Amino acid sequence: MSFALFTLNLQFNSVNMTDSIVIIPTYNEKENIERIIRAVFALNKAFHILVIEDGSPDGTADIVKKLMADEFGDRLFIIERSGKLGLGTAYITGFKWCLEHSYDYVFEMDADFSHNPDDLPRLYKACHDESNDVAIGSRYITGVNVVNWPMSRVLMSYFASKYVRFVTGMKINDTTAGFVCYRREVLEAINLDAIRFKGYAFQIEMKYTANRLGFRIKEVPVIFVNRVEGTSKMSGGIFSEALLGVIRLRLGL
Repeated sequence: MSFALFTLNLQFNSVNMTDSIVIIPTYNEKENIERIIRAVFALNKAFHILVIEDGSPDGTADIVKKLMADEFGDRLFIIERSGKLGLGTAYITGFKWCLEHSYDYVFEMDADFSHNPDDLPRLYKACHDESNDVAIGSRYITGVNVVNWPMSRVLMSYFASKYVRFVTGMKINDTTAGFVCYRREVLEAINLDAIRFKGYAFQIEMKYTANRLGFRIKEVPVIFVNRVEGTSKMSGGIFSEALLGVIRLRLGL
């Protein structure tokens, strides 16, 4: 191999090497999944992606696997599960996989563009450059930064975070945020098998546990945009789990 070709291969491989991975849980996200993957891979900062696919009948997994086979096999990965098993278990599965594969920064992000991929480097900077352990993409650190949500849902989410803050004593404005960066040390310190909640309350429990263990948490202001394509997975049952779960967390039940 010539020196020039060796250098080219080295440069190519370095583009695809990274300390960071984005976990994206999916269920019926065929309208969004390819676009969100391409948007993440278009960033100047290199990220890998792990899709946790819960048996979508719309062919989401097939889209991901085609992208892996045709273009992104060295930085796009998928774990397929047998059914819709809950957001919390999806992330726990992803966290364990990422720790086994030695990533230093592990991100949570939705597939539907409610979380802007352009904000990923800002969350990374908050942990990597500013020595925080958890960075939260916060809708409420600078007011209410939500676009295209019905007012009833804005109020429900905003006051749910206020309620959680009051009950738990956490000084976090957006306790239910699902756009998060964790240092691997945080995920290693948390007993992931002891995380109990599967839905909305999962996000609260992870933050509460990290806070209780003394990790440094920073909120980074982001604008949350309601999905345009696909169907929301939010339900009244998920919200109720969060309200009751907070009390259980605070009481240690």
